[in-house]
Amino acid sequence: MRINFIRHGETRANSEKRYISRTDEPLTEQGKKGIAKVYPDCDIVVCSPMKRCMQTAEIIYPGKKIITDDSLTECDFGRFEGRNYQELDGDADYQRWIDSGGTLPFPEGEDPSAYRDRICTAFTRIMGELSGYDDISFVVHSGNIMAVLDRFAVPHRDYFSLACGNGCGYSCTYEDGVITITGEI
Repeated sequence: MRINFIRHGETRANSEKRYISRTDEPLTEQGKKGIAKVYPDCDIVVCSPMKRCMQTAEIIYPGKKIITDDSLTECDFGRFEGRNYQELDGDADYQRWIDSGGTLPFPEGEDPSAYRDRICTAFTRIMGELSGYDDISFVVHSGNIMAVLDRFAVPHRDYFSLACGNGCGYSCTYEDGVITITGEI
């Protein structure tokens, strides 16, 4: 089976380097233009329910069946939501989070480890439900892609090394619960 993991197009918050998770922003005009390229074809699209992912999926895969899954929302950044590193400079909680290498829970938000488990559990369930398809595209958030590939891809790559830009991602094969990255999108 082939799987494509595609990060949603650019939003205003992305262009301003803001932590954006639960805020349901649309794509910018630049974001729409940035995904106006050829992507690998698929039989079905799996999508985060967030507007930025839905718009991206509809632009890239017009006419394709798109299913959403609430478990694929981005990590909840809590008090960091909508702010960028410059605005958080001097915030003791932010500095502790940075010093932890991003492993501490976000203040009033989600624990990164629990987030990764949530995403990987959802991925495993979805793949079981869609086992009859040959080509599946996931249009989701960068953190989702990083979590799944960090957990299931061989050879193993570190979570942060798997980050991808807006409208980018990975083409993969999937067999017996193992993902092999075959290229970048």
